[in-house]
Amino acid sequence: MTRKTVRIAMNGVTGRMGYRQHLVRSLLALREQGGLDLGDGTVLWPEPLLVGRREHALKEIAERHGLDPVADVSTDLDAVLADDGVDIYFDAQVTAAREEAIKKAVAAGKHIYTEKPTATGLEGALELARLAEAAGVKHGVVQDKIFLPGLLKLKRLIDGGFFGRILSVRGEFGYWVFEGDWQAAQRPSWNYRAEDGGGIVSDMFPHWEYVLHELFGPVRTVQAQAATHIPTRWDERGKPYEATADDSAYGVFQLEGGVIAQINSSWAVRVNRDELVEFQVDGTEGSAVAGLRNCRVQHRSHTPKPVWNPDLPATEAFRDQWQQVPDNEEFDNGFKAQWELFLRHVALDESWRWDLLAGARGVQLAELGLKSSAEGRRLDVPELSL
Repeated sequence: MTRKTVRIAMNGVTGRMGYRQHLVRSLLALREQGGLDLGDGTVLWPEPLLVGRREHALKEIAERHGLDPVADVSTDLDAVLADDGVDIYFDAQVTAAREEAIKKAVAAGKHIYTEKPTATGLEGALELARLAEAAGVKHGVVQDKIFLPGLLKLKRLIDGGFFGRILSVRGEFGYWVFEGDWQAAQRPSWNYRAEDGGGIVSDMFPHWEYVLHELFGPVRTVQAQAATHIPTRWDERGKPYEATADDSAYGVFQLEGGVIAQINSSWAVRVNRDELVEFQVDGTEGSAVAGLRNCRVQHRSHTPKPVWNPDLPATEAFRDQWQQVPDNEEFDNGFKAQWELFLRHVALDESWRWDLLAGARGVQLAELGLKSSAEGRRLDVPELSL
């Protein structure tokens, strides 16, 4: 086996997602398994270069995971991008800082892999896609949820024709994020400040765009209602601040082909479901409920015949009437699975469709969702092109 090194500048690994999912559970996990076998006698070996503003935090992470706290750490993004030894630039910063950093990386000729949303507005997201195409660099956007076991099982059902004609999709996502006064919040305070790029529409509608697009079809209209249910929160220093961004959103999406999707997203909801996100899909031949890991089904032939009678207590255990879809395979971490595909795309030019234009579709849907909420009307979602 020949080992080929790929140097990856990772900007934003001091944040929860950048650290846990992208560094530890993806690239470091690849190193622990001996690298990525490309199948041609070559093993791709990822070498992370941690980039950010807090040098002490970066060095602590490097030391914790056996990286060089000097050679593998930098607070100078410009110098990192000027280094010919760096092949890929990855961005998991706050959204407001992402667009400018990616522009610099594209100008430096680096391949781009980034979290979403890719920019704070559609025009900026489209510009990034156009710049990357013009520069001839590979580019990808994280779309992790379609690589989760629950949604992979759901995709298997769709491909196998289980549902017949799909009628509707109902999604529920969210959990209670503590305000920060009597218990520490589970999310950074910038998520609740619109001026810093926060808001659940901007955060989650890009996810819903690619989930719906990949599984059921492109989104053609959106009608949304955004809300800020918790107006005051407390930041990381324990100081109160005004929540200027939406913390909940209720969306209705019409898809190409006529499927209707309804998705509720909230950081102000207490969980009464099996997983933090669940999608119920109903079709003429059967239905399914898919979460992050599990998927349950009810076929037409096994559908009970409930009768509405509010005068008597329910005697049916409705959840027990569904069957679990078996794994039938081993599922890897969803972030890691997509990293592997992107690295193969960079190394071998294998096919890849989750690019910056796909990322722009997510930004578009979020932008239109906020506009729909502000204007109180349903809006068309035009098809994007470069």
